[in-house]
Amino acid sequence: MPLRPLVLAVSLSLAAGLTACSPSAPEGKPEGTSASAAQADKARQLTAAYAEFWEEVLKLNPVQATFQGDNRYNDQLPDFGSAEYRKQIHDFNQRWLDKVRKFGDAGLTGQDLLSYEIFVRERQDELESEKFPSWMLPVNQMGSIVSYAVMLGSGQGAQPFKTVKDYANWLARAGRLPVLLDTEIANMREGIKAGVVQPRVLMEKVLPQFDALITAKPEDSEFWGPIKALPADFADADKQRLTAAYRGLIADQLMPALQKQRDFIANEYLPATRDSVGLDALPNGKAWYVFSAHQSTTTEQTPEQIHQIGLDEVARIHGEMQKVMEQVGFKGSLQDFFKFMQTDKRFEFKSEEELLAHYRALEAKIQANVPKLFSLTPKAGFEIRPIEAFRARSAAGGEYMSPSEDGSRPGIFYVNTYDLPTRKTWDAEDLFLHEAIPGHHFQLALQQELKGVPAFRRFGGETAFIEGWGLYAEGLGKDLGVYTDPYSYFGRLQGELWRAVRLVVDTGLHSKNWDRQQVLDYMFANSSVSEPDAIAEAERYIAWPAQALAYKTGELKIKQLRARAEQQLGDRFDIREFHAEVLKDGSVPLSVLESKIDTWIASKKG
Repeated sequence: MPLRPLVLAVSLSLAAGLTACSPSAPEGKPEGTSASAAQADKARQLTAAYAEFWEEVLKLNPVQATFQGDNRYNDQLPDFGSAEYRKQIHDFNQRWLDKVRKFGDAGLTGQDLLSYEIFVRERQDELESEKFPSWMLPVNQMGSIVSYAVMLGSGQGAQPFKTVKDYANWLARAGRLPVLLDTEIANMREGIKAGVVQPRVLMEKVLPQFDALITAKPEDSEFWGPIKALPADFADADKQRLTAAYRGLIADQLMPALQKQRDFIANEYLPATRDSVGLDALPNGKAWYVFSAHQSTTTEQTPEQIHQIGLDEVARIHGEMQKVMEQVGFKGSLQDFFKFMQTDKRFEFKSEEELLAHYRALEAKIQANVPKLFSLTPKAGFEIRPIEAFRARSAAGGEYMSPSEDGSRPGIFYVNTYDLPTRKTWDAEDLFLHEAIPGHHFQLALQQELKGVPAFRRFGGETAFIEGWGLYAEGLGKDLGVYTDPYSYFGRLQGELWRAVRLVVDTGLHSKNWDRQQVLDYMFANSSVSEPDAIAEAERYIAWPAQALAYKTGELKIKQLRARAEQQLGDRFDIREFHAEVLKDGSVPLSVLESKIDTWIASKKG
């Protein structure tokens, strides 16, 4: 899945600022021309409003700006969890919703109508989300202020460390971290009082993460990375001054703040955590999960409907796997085959270097075949890197980080090399297709490169579209020169099966009172999954309710629309055109995707 910037799930970039006004239509022109001019004027004013909105987003969330590659606010770090900041965000969303609604959608067409509808929907969802106190749950094993701080401050992430000013920016930003961590502690105490606390099983995983980050000597800290990599052209005086300042920052501010939060979690919060794991066990939790499912899928499907879709898909994919078993001559049950795929030594990498080389060879092979399926591809560069050691144990098998807008940072496919024997050769091709090319790297980088659309669309997006595209991309492997042996194709089926399993277990966890062991048992019985992956994934679903519903929901919609286009267009269907149509407007709600593909089909038929 893509790595996300920190707090605001607000969507995002800088559209060209067009003037807010245009001349009135000359007298004597036909009424239709006057109406057309008024509509164009409305569109221009909305474009200017969206640009102004995005400027405010970047000021409110300077970490978002940093991830985007906008370095104006790299020294700033608001107290995201504070009541004052949350009130500021509420007022911001309400004010902008009211402002844009006043324009109305009458007369808007094309991209202008699309932008209006998405903007209003997002602001409404942000306001509705305030019913549910996620601010009381700021820390879990999947992420926190601390984990993002390490990504930024290690010198390997989005925060730049190229100039003396860059180094000063991080000193200022990181100096704010103790304030934010104190706010998180206060918010978790409020959660204890309200009965809104994390499951114990998640917080037990957080403590080792803190222990890996807390060091006695600054030189041993992840935050020392920028000093290790001080540019050679810095003046000696600057090098000495910055080294001393970073030593003081780490020893006197960051390590004490991390230790304080770690001790709070261990001594005060952990005893107050809950044994239940479902969101529905929390106050108003059933409504919270329904809302989360709506946000994740952009549909009105109920948890019960989603659960049944998952069961049906699991059964269908099992049938496809049986065909692979017959092809390779395997004797035994499907569960026996799952065990074979997990335990046979032929499917293991011998070293991290071999694993990374395998993925880099895949990149070359797939890129050579991209023109067969795609006419629209991103300009941004691309790299493969291993996931950082401190978070690898709890991370997914692969993650993608979007490139910076200015081109200084490429798109990055992070591969997990932790517990190497569990990283299977047969799982590599589908993972690369999903996270990298033509999955997240194509979709997210292309979206960021869009011209003439507002920033909130270029840098934001709907999980169902983003992850649905990633899963759909896994299904393109044979046309892209991979899945050439049955075991790798099994990996593709296993990837698809895994997303179908998610529909079952996520809804089971959060709407059917399933416990963690029920989820693990279902995974082991119905898929080929290693124990570390199963545990990490099950606990991810516990930490991020409904997020996992997006993948299969989005993929099924894209596949449905492709089948519709193929059936209605026949020989006029061009897969390159279809993919361009899906991707060319960036991430959109699934209902909007369906509408625009139907319009495209009608235009091709006409």
